Amino acid sequence: MTAGTGTILDKIVGHKLKEIAEAKARVSISRFEEEDSFHRECYSLREFILDPERTGIIAEFKRASPSKGIINNKVSAAEVTSGYAEAGASALSVLTDSHFFGGRINDLIQARQANQIPVLRKEFILDEYQIIEAKAIGADVILLIAAILSPETIARFAKLAKDLDLSVLLEVHNKEELDRSLCDDLDAVGVNNRNLADFSVSLQHSFDLVNLIPDNFLKVSESGISNPQTINELQNAGFNGFLIGENFMKEDNPGRAMKDFVAQIKALKNS
Repeated sequence: MTAGTGTILDKIVGHKLKEIAEAKARVSISRFEEEDSFHRECYSLREFILDPERTGIIAEFKRASPSKGIINNKVSAAEVTSGYAEAGASALSVLTDSHFFGGRINDLIQARQANQIPVLRKEFILDEYQIIEAKAIGADVILLIAAILSPETIARFAKLAKDLDLSVLLEVHNKEELDRSLCDDLDAVGVNNRNLADFSVSLQHSFDLVNLIPDNFLKVSESGISNPQTINELQNAGFNGFLIGENFMKEDNPGRAMKDFVAQIKALKNS
């Protein structure tokens, strides 16, 4: 583990390792392999992000966060993610961490059943078990966070994901994480504008790193995007994808909030 001592991220990792041990004792990998979803063909993140008919937005369903507390716990995953897809989302991101983010495995299952676009399992993945579980519950994409994984582990996890037909989004926060974490089996590199150690946010991280990410990977800017003009600036800088959650989830109707946001992006481009 590479995070500093005593950070929020350390606490999340410590708790997650206990959760994984409990889950392994409860449900075997062979059970996952029996699920219908385990044998389905996944939607391609690359194909949907680059689809000119869509927005490049990976719209996130997030009930809560360690920094903000409860954001919105009055809506259903099926309803919100359907609204996102209708508004032009290229993919969906669904938090499955319950302790820190109020997420649920069932939220992802609902999102998968309600939509025909890629679904990212937004999770702190520390074990192969979680990748196999992601496939079994209907995910198309997994997230690997450079701040909590060694380069060797990232390469191993990415290879397993590809063997399961899953797309892989690597998340980095700085040049050091980017330089040590790239490997062949990644589909996308996301720059997290939120520092997971203290949860401060700066979009400058995206602008600093975009040209350092090799062009064979999709480039995704994550977190802190709340202004339609920012999407145009990030696109012009070279980003293909934009992960947005809190900006939509804080509204009573997140799907409609995204629809309005997309309309503003289009208006800016046409002005």
